Amino acid sequence: MGRTFVFLPPLRTVSGGLAVLAAVAAGLATLGHNVRLVLRDPAAPPLALPPGLPTVGLAETGLTPDDVYLVPEGWPNALAPGLAVGARCLVYCQNWAYLWNGLPDGVGWDQLPVTFLAVSDPVARFIAQATGTLPPVLRPAIDPARFYPPPAKPALGPVRVGYMPRKNKALAAMIRRLAEARMARTGISYEFAPIDGLSPDGVAEVLRGCHIFLATGFPEGCPLPPLEAMACGCVVAGFAGFGGFDYMRQARSGGHVPSVPLRPIAWGGNGFYAGDNDVFAAGACLEQAARLWLDGGGELAAVLESARLTAAAYGPGEQQAALARIWKEPGAL
Repeated sequence: MGRTFVFLPPLRTVSGGLAVLAAVAAGLATLGHNVRLVLRDPAAPPLALPPGLPTVGLAETGLTPDDVYLVPEGWPNALAPGLAVGARCLVYCQNWAYLWNGLPDGVGWDQLPVTFLAVSDPVARFIAQATGTLPPVLRPAIDPARFYPPPAKPALGPVRVGYMPRKNKALAAMIRRLAEARMARTGISYEFAPIDGLSPDGVAEVLRGCHIFLATGFPEGCPLPPLEAMACGCVVAGFAGFGGFDYMRQARSGGHVPSVPLRPIAWGGNGFYAGDNDVFAAGACLEQAARLWLDGGGELAAVLESARLTAAAYGPGEQQAALARIWKEPGAL
């Protein structure tokens, strides 16, 4: 195998997906691969680049047929330098909903000599449904040195709920209003903590001070904020975005059952999940999570332990092992 080129899209703000691409490039370099970052404008990188990795412009990549060229979904035009020379072009799909973004009308993936890499098992199954081929899975990683539980959660006066307003803002507001409208009848008092515009360390600090994380994002490929919340000792409630069912499992029976088959995992129920866009059910999930904290006991301890095991399965070591396996397997790329 030759070199590996990783295209970093010219986004205005640093997204989770962009950070994952940079982490993949750094991980491959750590494994001894010859890695180069491809930028549309090397003079204006879209994020702080991993140290020590050379950069090349999109117009002068120097790709050869022996090289691997990794491009995220949604940027098919960036594949052009690799397709032109017959490089092994690999599309890393981090969100199933963007699989066909950017492709011209009348052009399908079956017409292009590319292979796929999926960010989660649900995304891999979606790609298989669309293309007939099940791709390998490369999951993202969270940083355990940054996302970890506090010695103790805040005392239960109000139940403190962290959420990200940018994730389906109107629906998040509706779920919050529903919970607040029911407080007099449920006896549950909430304090909502918006997580917006913070550094990763700031996000972790807020999560450590919360009992619940309200997940309002969809569609998702393998959502990192709920994983980070689990690592910080929160019970997650809300939406899975389809891709979240790579790791999300219902804490109680009778909840939403996803249409995608669920892979075997080594943990039990780690939260309360509604069907995407179902505000009624998401409100009930939030209330179940709050009751769990207020009641305490063995059920709360079991859910928190499952959440801890879930987060531990998405560490940097697990991602490195997957990278080593995928870049070594004949025919995987």
